Amino acid sequence: MYIVCSDLEGVFVPEIWVNVSSHTGIDELKLTTRDISDYNILMHRRLELLKKYGLTLRDVQNVISLLKPLPGALEFIDWLRTKTQLIVVSDTFTEFAEPLIRQLGRPTLFCHHLTTDSEGNITDYNLRQEDAKKHVVEALQTLNYKVIAIGDSYNVICMLRKADHGILYNPPQNVADEHNDLKVIKTYLSLKRFISQIIQCEE
Repeated sequence: MYIVCSDLEGVFVPEIWVNVSSHTGIDELKLTTRDISDYNILMHRRLELLKKYGLTLRDVQNVISLLKPLPGALEFIDWLRTKTQLIVVSDTFTEFAEPLIRQLGRPTLFCHHLTTDSEGNITDYNLRQEDAKKHVVEALQTLNYKVIAIGDSYNVICMLRKADHGILYNPPQNVADEHNDLKVIKTYLSLKRFISQIIQCEE
């Protein structure tokens, strides 16, 4: 029996930090796990920039409130739920994800959480666990599920390689080039076809 584990940003919704960068004019905030493979380095730099420019959790949440699912994402999720179960496995934070997950029909979400002070400043980030995406796949496999994993950035590579079928969905060229042994799919229609083939072979 198959279950799908998918990243959130870049697959179903726009990149949060890219939009924060656009709204604030802080160019360096546009860097994501599509650009920097070490998530901890990336997050420490983000927190430094938020502190430098006086941006609070509320400021980031105000940008997130403007975001909508990527065109075709809801239709794809609705289709996928007629075939199998979906777990969204993301390196975002519960404090960011709520309005986005709500718009997607509340699929199960595994992610991290933030620490804030009394004034709403983001002072730290707390990983649910190291290599969390990979561990989700491993846990499901111990329950005798086969896993189809979907993602677009450096931070999903371990998950994709651990899954029974790993898919780079519409990745940037640098990620695709460095991991050219992984299957690359660029549209929801092609994703539907590929997943349908996998599930049909199992039946």
